[in-house]
Amino acid sequence: MVTDPNEFKGVIKKIKDNIQKVIVGKSDVIDSVLISILCNGHVLVEDVPGSGKTTLARAVASSLDCSFGRIQFTPDLMPSDVVGVNWFNQKSSEFEFQSGPIFNQIILADEINRATPRTQSALLESMQETQVTVDGDSRSLPTPFIVLATQNPLDMEGTFPLPEAQLDRFLMKISLGYPSEKEESDIILRFHKEGYSENIQPVANGETIKDMEKFSSSVKVEENIRDYIISIVRATRENDKLIVGASPRGSLGLYKCSQANAALHGRDYVIPDDVKTLTNSVLSHRIIPTSNARLRGFGGNEILEEIVSEIPVPMEVS
Repeated sequence: MVTDPNEFKGVIKKIKDNIQKVIVGKSDVIDSVLISILCNGHVLVEDVPGSGKTTLARAVASSLDCSFGRIQFTPDLMPSDVVGVNWFNQKSSEFEFQSGPIFNQIILADEINRATPRTQSALLESMQETQVTVDGDSRSLPTPFIVLATQNPLDMEGTFPLPEAQLDRFLMKISLGYPSEKEESDIILRFHKEGYSENIQPVANGETIKDMEKFSSSVKVEENIRDYIISIVRATRENDKLIVGASPRGSLGLYKCSQANAALHGRDYVIPDDVKTLTNSVLSHRIIPTSNARLRGFGGNEILEEIVSEIPVPMEVS
């Protein structure tokens, strides 16, 4: 049972160190994924191919002793390919359910925007309800259940962009980005000396995750910090550079992620920096800049940074 902030921080360090046996650097990205898991949220990873998304998802699943499933989304992928199908067994003269890859705990939904809206909806329903319905029968998904969905921001030809309502179901949007010069050198040296391997041993399990989720949700959030979160989210709805601001789901997401970030750093209370650190990851995919703002070089991240810089930072309560 995880009851102490320092104990929590120690478990997180053990998990991160294990993941970084196969992922060089990317500490902030690993933190974001772990925060999403602690908040029972899903992650949208927007990045170019070859940046390590699959390796990261496998490493997280292995470290937490969770089952892993990878779904390659294509235009001809059917909903039954994701959730499963009932088939008739001639020997028993009965229908039997053949589960799809969605019945795993950590799911990598690769290039989700290449599938048709119908297939996307099958995945997104399971994300929202933690269950799937096949031929009228509802089946629960395993817990924890986390989806890491990816899309390539550069290659949009032949894709089906996710609607705003579906994007809002992702807790965070992150990008791994290219490694630094030193990190890339370390990757080459590690591959040359040790060979490439994604086989790492678990250092936590489902019970550990449940304990950590419980501790994270108990992290104290003072009223002035809560007001700070609300001020940031409401400012997105009133900003003239935005067509659409963040929803109340964004407020709740930023609140929960701030709690988890505080716990990750060994604290049982939230400070303003927890909120500021996660604002872009939690809110950037929930807002839509105007065409005029885009022409002037303002994307979602730039607008959010401007909003945060204009809102007074709350004083710490002694």
